[in-house]
Amino acid sequence: MHVHAHAPRQVRYLRWSLAITTLFVAAEAVAGLQSGSLALLSDAGHNFTDALALLLAALAIYFQGKPANEVKTYGYHRAGVLAAFVNALTMLLLSALIFYESWHRIQKPEPVNEATMLVVATLGLGVNALIMWWLRQDQKHDLNIRAAFLHMLGDALGSVGIIVGAIVMRSTGWLWVDAVLSILIAGLIVWSAWSVVRESLNILLEGLPHGMKLDAVVGAIRGVEGVMDVHDLHVWSLGSSTHALSCHVQIQDLPPSASETILNRINDVVCVRFHIHHTTIQFEHAGCAVSTHGCVIPAGAHSHH
Repeated sequence: MHVHAHAPRQVRYLRWSLAITTLFVAAEAVAGLQSGSLALLSDAGHNFTDALALLLAALAIYFQGKPANEVKTYGYHRAGVLAAFVNALTMLLLSALIFYESWHRIQKPEPVNEATMLVVATLGLGVNALIMWWLRQDQKHDLNIRAAFLHMLGDALGSVGIIVGAIVMRSTGWLWVDAVLSILIAGLIVWSAWSVVRESLNILLEGLPHGMKLDAVVGAIRGVEGVMDVHDLHVWSLGSSTHALSCHVQIQDLPPSASETILNRINDVVCVRFHIHHTTIQFEHAGCAVSTHGCVIPAGAHSHH
């Protein structure tokens, strides 16, 4: 079973990030209501989904670290992916609500307190920058951490927009700027959520891992010395960074010791080139009668490499 080597550090950073974000959400919501700024309230909503993202990420790491059992034979690798998917869907629902409210505000602009917007947005930018710094390494190889990281990136950009908007409103008196900022924030939420929805759904539907080409995997296995052909190949992801493979490989009618050498070569190739650590490979001897179910006398080899 694959367990994140940096899980304790990840969880510690996620806990700190969750505490800071939750406090900031409360402060920003109060400031948004007092100043009358829809942009601040939208940003508070986005920050709330940030807090949810961080909570789900921490829970997912906890579940991913749990060992496999008689029921969950693969362990809980999918917990993180499921968390990322649910999290991204909540972001899309939130953005729809913000679009709706912003449209009403454009039609009927209301006065806002630009000074409050400026102070709170600057504070928010600092909070998001700090959390992004903490998560910068782990988000490269963990879909769930990246979901949380993208939340923070989108919100940091939202804070920059609010700062610029507050300055423009103070200088020009254009009240509609607040609603336009809210629409831009909602757009950022959609942008950051969509890639997570697409990739997590691909994993949940047992799709080919992101960035991998099936032809390349077939070619690599066929290139192994002793392999005559490969078919019924399946590659999927157990979690965001744990891939599995199963296939039928045709070889000459060899003794088990010779076929084990071929098996080890195949495992080495898929491990090094494609980072696939869990394989189930069934050998079919060229000399045996092949049915639709494989060899009549199977010489199967199962590896958990």
